[in-house]
Amino acid sequence: MAEFLIGGVSACSATLFSNPLAVVRTRLQLQGELKSRGTYQRHYRNVFHAFFTIGRVDGLLALQKGLVPALWSQFFMSSVRLGTYQSLHNLGLTTDSSGNVVWWRSIMAGAVAGCAGAFVGSPIIMVKTQLQSRSASTIAVGHQHTHASMTHGLKAIYGEYGILGLWRGVSGLMPKVTVGSAAQLSTFAISKEKIQKLGIFPHNSFAVPMLGAMVSSVVVVTFMTPFDVVSTRLYNQPVDARGKGTLYRGLLDCFARIFQKEGIWGLYKGTAASYFCMGPHIILCMLFWDQLRQLYLHTGKLRDSQK
Repeated sequence: MAEFLIGGVSACSATLFSNPLAVVRTRLQLQGELKSRGTYQRHYRNVFHAFFTIGRVDGLLALQKGLVPALWSQFFMSSVRLGTYQSLHNLGLTTDSSGNVVWWRSIMAGAVAGCAGAFVGSPIIMVKTQLQSRSASTIAVGHQHTHASMTHGLKAIYGEYGILGLWRGVSGLMPKVTVGSAAQLSTFAISKEKIQKLGIFPHNSFAVPMLGAMVSSVVVVTFMTPFDVVSTRLYNQPVDARGKGTLYRGLLDCFARIFQKEGIWGLYKGTAASYFCMGPHIILCMLFWDQLRQLYLHTGKLRDSQK
């Protein structure tokens, strides 16, 4: 249970700093939806212009839109994701007989953990996405939902579309988090192990997890951004009376339509924002996770020595 709690708290701590960047990333990913390049008005020219525009038009507090569901979704999703991965690692399922991390085992463990975490966190992430996209009409992008808060959104969706409505768009989130988690946790574990073996830093140096997390963040953004764009689109699209999306039929249809209408770069919209958002989030999350685990293990050893 402690491993799951540590994972959730670590992700929430990182989210406090990364949520404004998530708002910017969401807006950039929705801008020009299913329109060819150059045929739509660009309210947000880049990451920095998006920050300025949102702050000027919607107010500075708008940069923390969706913070409450962001914290709750990260707690539920990452407690399952990081807790599951660490539990599999503790069972020796990610290492060989000598205790060295095996890359393909680590990737598989990260993928399984990510898939489980995505399913758990999906309803709240959907509401978070819809809250972050809502803005003044002069800078609006994507479909504009009318939720007043996380609880209002969850109740409204459940009341109109039932339990299945809460998991609309999960088909986009699960591949995204599966790929991202596999890349993140495997590269962090392997990079950290390799850096430790180099002997450049002391064994418990803060620099070891820091460098491992930086390597991990680059790999994650590279592989996960197309899935992130698709997931955002699936969550934010308008729905019909049956709760079915009106723009995309599902994951593959969304990929195909974005590629057809917006080209390959449509799948990489908001890449700079993705790195500025996911990069710090991943680095902070991995650092918090590593340090909290060290503290937990040290406290446990201290208690054992006092018995």
